[in-house]
Amino acid sequence: MDNDNSSSNECRKRGSSALQLRPRKRALKSDPLVSHGRHFGRTVFALCNYPSLLTNGILRLEQLEDASLKDFTAEERREHLIFEKLLDSYPGLLERIRDGSEEEVLHVGELIGKGASTARGEDTKSLKPVVIDWILPAGEAVLPSLPHNSKISCGFNHPITGRLLCPAELDWNDAETKQKLQSGEIAVSGDQWPLFVYANEVYDPDDPWNGLLRSRLLVNAFRHIFTSPSSVEKEPKATRAGNAHLHGMTAVTVPSVTYVATQVRFALCSSSVFSRTDTVTDSETFYHSLLDLLEDPDEKGEVTDLLVWWNRYFLLHQQLDELSKLTVLCLGYAKGEQH
Repeated sequence: MDNDNSSSNECRKRGSSALQLRPRKRALKSDPLVSHGRHFGRTVFALCNYPSLLTNGILRLEQLEDASLKDFTAEERREHLIFEKLLDSYPGLLERIRDGSEEEVLHVGELIGKGASTARGEDTKSLKPVVIDWILPAGEAVLPSLPHNSKISCGFNHPITGRLLCPAELDWNDAETKQKLQSGEIAVSGDQWPLFVYANEVYDPDDPWNGLLRSRLLVNAFRHIFTSPSSVEKEPKATRAGNAHLHGMTAVTVPSVTYVATQVRFALCSSSVFSRTDTVTDSETFYHSLLDLLEDPDEKGEVTDLLVWWNRYFLLHQQLDELSKLTVLCLGYAKGEQH
């Protein structure tokens, strides 16, 4: 799905930024850290170079013995915060990497990165066909029709996905604007947020927070990823535990909403491969730009309201989904008893 690997020695020597993806490496055997990486990538930080995160974090811990975190750059402080969140989320990790060899530290980082990358790839693959079914209210036909197995006709090539991806400050209904977006004459950067991130696809220039990250598409995608794909339906059919349940997730996080928005944006576009070097989708910039806003201390009040809104939906649907699964299991047991 994405390229997320560079030379192990270069990571150690250069102290490269951990908040960038690395080229993909061959698959690693199953390990608890792989499972942990799946959830950490979805809910804390998705686009991360984990070997560098651990390497830089250990070096920075040593430097902090004689310095303050304020002495580091904003990027380094942010990276260290993510490093600390990773340590807090996995008991014993600090001791393992602090006492381990350089090869062990890099191996641990690769295991976590493997989990995050695999989860990201699975979510991208599973969302691609179903997002097409969500772009219009139930019962309305998508015209021209869009195939579920190809993205060539998506993005600005289609009137519906094009409108959803159109930067909120532009007017998709303006013929000249539409033509320039379709031809590429207007290049859209990742920090130009699309219309679909707003409730009812309505952007209020006088109040940019109005409806931001509260759209039906995002709610559906969040439930698809964290609860279960079938939970998007009115009557969930899944009997397996969803990702949120498996990892003990009890509340929506800012990065999880940002992750879902990034996945939906990519699902709507015409690009077939998620890559940090793709200047057309510019997914990393989009992800980072949303996080920058949502982690801005000056926006704390708006972010709190946003998370209250999300958790109301998340907890309600999680409870309903668990109840539905229990009902399905009970019915199955009852039928078995009858036979």
